[in-house]
Amino acid sequence: MSSATVAQVPVVNRERLLKRISDLAAVGAIEGGGVCRLALTDSDREGRDLVCRWMQELQLEVSVDAIGNVVGLRRGREDGAPVMTGSHIDTVRTGGRYDGNLGVLAGLEVMAALNDAGIVTQRPLAVAFFTNEEGARFQPDMMGSLVFQGDMPLQQALDTVGIDGTSVRENLDRIGYAGAAPVGNNRVHAFVELHVEQGPVLEHEHITIGAVTGVQGIHWTEYTVEGISNHAGTTPMRLRHDAGIVAARIACFVRDLSARLGGGQLATVGHLQLTPNLINVIPNRAVFTVDLRNTDGVVLVQAVQSVSEFAAVVATEEGVSLTTRSLADFAPVEFAPHLVDRVEAIARQRGHSVRRMPSGAGHDAQMLARMCPAGMIFVPSVGGLSHNVAEFTADSDIQAGADILLELMLELAQS
Repeated sequence: MSSATVAQVPVVNRERLLKRISDLAAVGAIEGGGVCRLALTDSDREGRDLVCRWMQELQLEVSVDAIGNVVGLRRGREDGAPVMTGSHIDTVRTGGRYDGNLGVLAGLEVMAALNDAGIVTQRPLAVAFFTNEEGARFQPDMMGSLVFQGDMPLQQALDTVGIDGTSVRENLDRIGYAGAAPVGNNRVHAFVELHVEQGPVLEHEHITIGAVTGVQGIHWTEYTVEGISNHAGTTPMRLRHDAGIVAARIACFVRDLSARLGGGQLATVGHLQLTPNLINVIPNRAVFTVDLRNTDGVVLVQAVQSVSEFAAVVATEEGVSLTTRSLADFAPVEFAPHLVDRVEAIARQRGHSVRRMPSGAGHDAQMLARMCPAGMIFVPSVGGLSHNVAEFTADSDIQAGADILLELMLELAQS
């Protein structure tokens, strides 16, 4: 192998990358072209095994840490902190084939293209996939990257119990991915993540590349309302202690609040469960979630406080009890300006349209940004769809994003 300058950027093999995307999508495939690989399930294990095999075929040094994060390292001429890329391969229950997976497999393609060109970089390079990014089975989301960079204690993560009543620890042991590599003191020179936008902006504006400026803050709260079940036909309205109506009033308040606070405030009640959930019985219990997001941290805190205060008032008026549990609380993150600049510049040099934009979804890159310079590259999602079996990104856009990732990683690794 030989050294190379940034001007000697190798070529991404589009067909090889698309083949890997298709092969991984076959693991946990569901009707409609989607994928179900909830974190630490058997299908997740099968996907992990496949990606690890590809890493080994690329002659990467594969390590697994105590929370199950997997890193494939490509040695450079010097030792030291690597330039890293990656994302996740776990999905939601009705996920698509690109969310997370593109970032990991494009990282493998970077390594493959450098191998093909016989290039040894100055710094090491690494590609990683992080455990439980989605948070669909275990909360919080981005768990693996949180533990990786030290902001979530390992034991707390391992003790987390999922939606099926089993813990992270027992599932890591069961699937064989409780690794020996340490967590919380990892060194990374820079982190760049390629990801589908998961929204409609790029496609709507006919733009190929998003130079991601940061990630909006995210706050998840679970509310539990306890009332009294009673007959729907014999209990006067004034004498009810209806957990369902409290949940409904809070849900409507959340939607109205987003309008009052302006376009930057997002608010969603995505999960709601009533008990006993019968047509002629007043609900005695309601469990629901409130998802609040904003790029402005001050306004996000204001929104969280407003919902909390309103919920307390409504519960008192209805004569029910109310408890809350925080599921996630992440402040807004700004990515390294020089990486945002380089994504934009490289895209323009390659003839692509580009816009600067924040991310509405959470990503592992926002956690890595706490420990090193980090940035992201977005490519369009057709119809703005993600967390959907119909999720799709055009092959040409995938190549455009992978080309930029390759050039930027090579530039960072040679500097």
